[in-house]
Amino acid sequence: MTPSQHSERTWRGPTAPERLNILHHTESVAIVGMSDKPARASYFVSTYLLSSSGYRVYFVNPILAAKGKEVLGQRVYASLEDLPEIPDVVDVFRRHEDLPGVAKEAVAIGAKTLWLQLGSWNEEAAAIAEKGGLNVVMDQCIKIEHARFHGGLHLAGFNTGVISSKRQRTA
Repeated sequence: MTPSQHSERTWRGPTAPERLNILHHTESVAIVGMSDKPARASYFVSTYLLSSSGYRVYFVNPILAAKGKEVLGQRVYASLEDLPEIPDVVDVFRRHEDLPGVAKEAVAIGAKTLWLQLGSWNEEAAAIAEKGGLNVVMDQCIKIEHARFHGGLHLAGFNTGVISSKRQRTA
């Protein structure tokens, strides 16, 4: 991130137990900025959430929605307002300058949490969301946090099924 995006971080986010509490009380997640490209973080995180969590997951991307595209077999919506339910968590994969606008949308629909992905930090967006009564998580990956709290995190981010303190050798 450039210095203009944040020169000093003054906002303090939720602790690990508070993030765990957020995830335990989550039933639905909206992925804002969903991509149809498998190499994108939003696609990877969505794949994980659909396969490894009990969350209802919704995708938001106005460009894909206008084309009538489906991603991972699911409809893509043009906005948070278009979703069939109010999501508990709005997980954002958007550019820094778009984050305050997404925070305003999340407040307007009555979401519970604004979650800015790993690498995303915007104190203006956090202030908007908190003023609107939302929990805020920034610079954290919901996939990593979910896996960490549910025993599925390995060094590479995958559940290998092996419980060991030693690094596994590859042939």
